[in-house]
Parts: sequence; structure tokens; C-alpha cells
Amino acid sequence: MTSMPASERLGSHLKLADQALMATKAAVLKPAGVTVAQYSALLHLAENPGISAAALARLCGVTPPTINTVLNNLQDRALIERTPHEWHKNVLETRLTEEGRKVMADADARAVRVERALAAEFTDAEREALVGLLGRCVQVLEKERGPR
Repeated sequence: MTSMPASERLGSHLKLADQALMATKAAVLKPAGVTVAQYSALLHLAENPGISAAALARLCGVTPPTINTVLNNLQDRALIERTPHEWHKNVLETRLTEEGRKVMADADARAVRVERALAAEFTDAEREALVGLLGRCVQVLEKERGPR
């Protein structure tokens, strides 16, 4: 017997929602030929051309070794290019190639359909409340985790 049933644990409900979202995005992104992690990298690269791998890892919420694996796979497919920074030769700038922009556009249209379907289930007030509540969850969890 546990001190708190799983059905009463908000973390369980958050995890189920996250798993459903990731599984759905994985399914809709598959025809575009990218994984959720690759799509996330392409999305942030589209919004931040020239970003470093370390900064991209932070935006994607993954470790630097993970983002390097993702970037290597994208580079092998010629979806991105990595070039030395003009002043900081040890820093590689990463940008989408023309083919990367095409794949990103296809993948993004697919992901946006999922996001719009999800958003359509809620009224404007509910969406605003949900975003606020999830933000509070993040704040509490970061406080509980302690200093980094």
C-alpha cells in the first residue's frame, strides 16, 4: 500500500498527457521523416538561425550529447549545415539547409494540426487557465528540485 494512490498524483496525470502528446506527434511526424526530437531541433533552428548546439540543447530541453546526436542525424540527411563561428572558431553555428526548410515546413504543418486540435478542445479562458496552471506546476517542481 502506498501513501498516495496513483489516481490522486498530479504527476501521473501530467505524465499521461505528455505521453499522449509525444506519441501523437511521433505518429504525425513520421510521414515527414523526422522524430519529435528532430522536429524540435528544426523548429528552434528555424526561429534561431546560427544558434550553437549548447543553446539549442537548452531550448529543446535535452542534454548536449543528445542534441549532438540529433544534429549529426540531421546533418547526415543534409537538413542542416554547421559552420565555424566567425569569431569563436570552437563554436559551430547551425542553420537549416533549403531541404531542411522544406522538411521543417511539412513537419510543422503536421505538428500545428495537433496543437490546434488540442487547443480547440478548450475555450479561450480554459486555455489561458491551463497555461497558467502548468506554469505554476513548473515553478513548484523547480523549487522542489532545488538549486541546479
